[in-house]
Amino acid sequence: MWLGHPAPGLCGGAAWLLGLLLLLGCGLAREGGSVLNCPPKCVCASNIISCSKLALSTVPPRLPRFTAILDLSHNNLTRLRADWTPARLAHLHSLLLCHNALGFVSTEAFGHVPHLRYLDLSSNSLRALEENLFSQLQELEVLLLYNNQIAQLDRSAFDDMAKLQKLYLSQNQISRFPVELVKDRAKLPDLALLDLSANKLKVLPVATLKSLPAWIKNGLYLHSNPLSCDCGLYELFAHWHARQLSSVVDFREELVCSLPQGKRSVSILTLNSQDSLNCSEFKEHVLEAYLGDTVTIDCDTRLRGAATREWVTPNNRRVPEEAANSTVTVLGNGSLQIRPVRVEDTGVYTCYAASQAFNETLYVDVKVYNCTQHGSHDTLNTAYTTLVGCILSVILVLIYLYLTPCRCWCRGNEKPAAQLEDSINSSMLSTTPNHDPEVAGHKGSLSHLAAPGPMQGQNGKVQPSRSPGQPARRAPKGPRKMSDPDSVSSVFSDTPIVV
Repeated sequence: MWLGHPAPGLCGGAAWLLGLLLLLGCGLAREGGSVLNCPPKCVCASNIISCSKLALSTVPPRLPRFTAILDLSHNNLTRLRADWTPARLAHLHSLLLCHNALGFVSTEAFGHVPHLRYLDLSSNSLRALEENLFSQLQELEVLLLYNNQIAQLDRSAFDDMAKLQKLYLSQNQISRFPVELVKDRAKLPDLALLDLSANKLKVLPVATLKSLPAWIKNGLYLHSNPLSCDCGLYELFAHWHARQLSSVVDFREELVCSLPQGKRSVSILTLNSQDSLNCSEFKEHVLEAYLGDTVTIDCDTRLRGAATREWVTPNNRRVPEEAANSTVTVLGNGSLQIRPVRVEDTGVYTCYAASQAFNETLYVDVKVYNCTQHGSHDTLNTAYTTLVGCILSVILVLIYLYLTPCRCWCRGNEKPAAQLEDSINSSMLSTTPNHDPEVAGHKGSLSHLAAPGPMQGQNGKVQPSRSPGQPARRAPKGPRKMSDPDSVSSVFSDTPIVV
């Protein structure tokens, strides 16, 4: 039948257009399409095929090749096999399969619809998204998967979907945040909306979410999840609220978390109150820099690819009007670069972003310290070097004192006579004759220079005369040690020098 239920979700003038086509008696289907090409019980209008609410358990077997929009919603489909359409539908760009009982979708199911841009699989019975499930949809822009029973997401389920812009995963059983969808920007570079609300998320990767651009955070919906309260979560969403991001402003009441030990659920934006976690009040971070650094300030607006970006410095001067040799320049991506930064560059910088949709103003506070960033490190390195030098000096002194070979008492009793002679003769102050008899035979004694008088002892003291009956003092056997006080003092006092 040609007439039937109007296609849900289509424009309201579809019925009027359908009646006009009947009155004119002409078919506008492309490539020779006519009334005979419309599947039984479906409603067809040009390249729009609506088979909704027909209690279908299988897809109609013969679909027109010119089909651009196919509506199979509100039926009893349970499986989408690889051969659900035997013919290649090269013109199909919108496929509606919502409100069925789909529990299985083949990874080869989308091989015949390579140019699909809109796919609605919401309100079905899907439990898992298998490996490379949507990889054949390289031109898909919008994917609706909300209101299923999805609990498992394979990390490669959305590979090769570089043009995907909106992904709806709300009202499922997802307990792990799919960080791979937002962290690797090369995977889904155009993704601007990710709806994960009303799932089973308890923990969020706060550090990763903080580093995302504002245009991604503006479309990241996380409300109505059983999140666990902590101050990091408060700081994250308080910052988003201060930036007036839609994902927080529009669903502020649904942003709740559970206090420790499951006491009760409170609003995340009230975790700074004393009756909850008493988190520190959120304040916008100040961009800190040191003298001489290169500072790059991003115009992190909610607008992706804003038409124009204009910066104003703290002294109310527009950056494009700065002199050619100015240290402040605007980069190609709209960021502001200050190189090198000076103390007078401290202040609030303003970025005005404008597009056809709306305008946004962003303020960035920059604080420049009047010192170099490496000053403290250099001081620390100098002190460390000095300490190491002192320790090494002490070690060398100890080595010299305790490990240097001894020339006197550490040697054996066999000391060569020539070495002893050289040691005595090398001293300019030594006047003591050599006690070695062999050396005495070759060298002349200096005793003929001594003046007559009583014999002197050690240190120049006069030794008393030995009585006739007193035995003579016996010299110790063996060579005398040079450390003996008698030997040392005798060098200076045994024989006076006559000038």
